[in-house]
This record gives sequence, C-alpha cells and structure tokens, in this order.
Amino acid sequence: MNKTAFRAVLLALASALFFTLTYVLNRRAAVAGGHWAWTASLRYLITLPILAGLVGLRGGARPVLSAMRASPGPWLAWSGIGFVLFYVCLSYAADSGPSWLVAAGFQLTVVAGMVLAPLLYDDERGRIPPLAFGIGLVTVGGVVLMQLGRIGSGLQSDGWIALGCVLVSAFAYPFGNRRMLLHLEREGRSLSALQRVFGMTLASMPLWLVVAVWGFVRSGAPSIEQVWLSGGVAVSAGVIATVLFFEATGRVRNDPTALGAVEAMQGSELLFATLMGVALLDEPWPAGWTLVGGVVVLLGLAGLAAVSARPRSLPRP
Repeated sequence: MNKTAFRAVLLALASALFFTLTYVLNRRAAVAGGHWAWTASLRYLITLPILAGLVGLRGGARPVLSAMRASPGPWLAWSGIGFVLFYVCLSYAADSGPSWLVAAGFQLTVVAGMVLAPLLYDDERGRIPPLAFGIGLVTVGGVVLMQLGRIGSGLQSDGWIALGCVLVSAFAYPFGNRRMLLHLEREGRSLSALQRVFGMTLASMPLWLVVAVWGFVRSGAPSIEQVWLSGGVAVSAGVIATVLFFEATGRVRNDPTALGAVEAMQGSELLFATLMGVALLDEPWPAGWTLVGGVVVLLGLAGLAAVSARPRSLPRP
C-alpha cells in the first residue's frame, strides 16, 4: 500500500471540507449586496497577516523571501494564475449564479489537473493516468447527475456566465499550484506547504490591491458583514484548506496518479455542501437523480483513493 499517497488523499479530503464554506459565504455576501471585487480581495488581504504570523512563529519567512528575491517572475505569474485568476473568477461567479452552480462547476478540478499534466511536464508526470482519468470522468458524471434536478428548464444568461467563470477557476487553481511546485523543484528549493501558501499570497498582493481599488471605485468601502464573511473564508479556505491542500500535493508531486487523485478529492466539496445543507439548514435529503449522482461521486472518489494508494515505482524527485 502506498501510505504516502493514501495520507495525502485524506489531507485533500480534509481541505475540501474547509473549502466548502467558501461557496455559501461568498454567495451570502453577494446576496447582501457586497461587490465581488471586495469578496475576492478581502480573503487574501485578511489571509496574509495570519499566514505571516504563522510562518514567523516557525522562523520560516527568510527562505520564502530569499526564493522570491531570486526569481520574482515565477512567483508573480503562478500566484497570479493560481490565486488571483482562480479566486476572481470564483467570486464573480458567486455574484452571478447560485452557490450550488458554483460548487458543481468547480468540481471539474476532478480531472483538470490530469488534463493539464502534458502541458506542464516533460517526464513521466506528463502522462495522463488512464485509470484515474477514467474514474475522474465518472465522478464528474456523478456531479452532473446531482445537478439535473436543480437546473430544471435551463440556465439564465447570468447562470451561464457564472458557469464559464467557475470553469476557468477550476483549471487556474491546479495550474498555478503545479507550476509553482515545478519551479521550486527546478531551483532545488524545498519549502513547506505553509511557506508556499505564504509566498504565493504575498506575491499576489499587487494584483489584489488593484482588485480592491476596483471594488472601492465601483461600490465604496465594504460593509462590516462582508468583512466578517471574508474573514471566515480567509481562515477556513485561505489558511486551513489551502495549507492542507498544498501539503497533500507536495507529498505526491512526483506521482502523477496520486497527484491527480489528490486534486480530484475537491469533488467531495459538493457532497459536503449537500450534507451540511441537510444537517444544518433543514434542507431535504437528496432524492432521485441527485441521490444517484451523489452515490456515483462517492464511489468515484473511493476509486480514486484506491488507485492512488496502490504501490508502484516512481521517478526520483
């Protein structure tokens, strides 16, 4: 049994649980009239001092700053894609469509990382693992089934805009993360998950300040409620979930099958969102196609975990 891969999958599942809160809190901010630019930028503006404190307590800021000074271009580029493009699109989608649609669309991350692999790597990692990819497609099919009852007669124009934005977000997140891992590998630098999240958050600040200025020009200062909601997202998703996810991907960065499986665990967010709705919001228990789709997603995630945990020979890091 590949214990490293299995533990990485468990970490990814834990990260997905904390990521799930993003959709509900962002949609609540949008319904309350909060501008999407503030929703996006506040998460990272609040996250940065928290991460700086955590990294400082562990004495790990110096290696990050040294790496950023040595090669500022990659840090700016990959944080711009993996953090800024990812979350701007996700926040704009929350402003345009319901949270269930945003959560469902983002589950394309189940296969996004595997599809991107040939574009990123020139070694064994550039191969799309056929079994994991096939199970990933089945999992995506389960996500689609879960949404059939909600789509009803079709989506309005705002819904299609939201779906397009969230699909961009689903590819931007694994792309930025994988490119940063690859950059550090080529430079021979070893940074922890917390250090990488801190460094990418810091590198993304120039763009986040631009987004914040845009939000101020368009809607003025954010409300206290939006600040609190963004603070909740910052702690749950920006710190806890992101660090767990980066730790998981870092552990299996040289194993294409396990890396794809770890990224695919984000598909569990839709299951977590459904269960939270039943347990906390008195929403009805899933039935019909929604229940069938949920079972398919659950089986798909279990299959990916099993495939990733199989022992195999891996390329040396």
